[in-house]
Amino acid sequence: MLELRSITASYDRHAPVVRDFSLTIESGEAVGLLGPSGCGKSTIARVAALLHRPDAGTLLLDGEPVRRWRHRAPRTQRTAIGIVFQQPRLSADPRLRLTDLIAAPLRATGRRDEAPDRVTELSTTVGLTPDLLTRRPHEVSDGQLQRACLARALVLRPRWLICDEMTAMLDASTSAALVEAVEHYRATTGAGVLAVGHDQTLLRRWCGRTTQWGTHGITVKATVAE
Repeated sequence: MLELRSITASYDRHAPVVRDFSLTIESGEAVGLLGPSGCGKSTIARVAALLHRPDAGTLLLDGEPVRRWRHRAPRTQRTAIGIVFQQPRLSADPRLRLTDLIAAPLRATGRRDEAPDRVTELSTTVGLTPDLLTRRPHEVSDGQLQRACLARALVLRPRWLICDEMTAMLDASTSAALVEAVEHYRATTGAGVLAVGHDQTLLRRWCGRTTQWGTHGITVKATVAE
């Protein structure tokens, strides 16, 4: 279980962006987090992915509290979570070919030998053809780059996947293909998924349960089970 308990988070000691937020995600479950722009959804996603330390509250992975964040977190906790961001061009190193972008987490964790097979497997899963793998970010479309970013998030076989507005900048067909790839991964591995967004129709079709977060990021307005 991935559990956020009474999370309050801010930046640079300013007023909290998120206040007293709680959510649980069971293994194998897809949970949607719905809310308008500016309500703190991305901050919640970054806390859940161990990228932002909250001011208060607790994040637990399988009952174990997270005590360190970003590169200081234990490898077992860091590699248990993958994240896909809204803007692929801001989250991809422009110098890397797509094949190296996908393989980067394996190389960073000393598993370089696994890279060829995993890149081949995941490029098929996300719909990247071999010719695209040799290109750099500026040589592919936003949709193709986001496919590579999803493959990168999955390359370490995470038990939890955070999709932060993953399809917000994409056309309908690419969005559907990426959601299908995530759902295939969830079905075959039992991973839990947190899908963050403002598209109510998409999240409620995709997720078994959707939490709507308040306009100012301070109250949970409703939880809907589909």
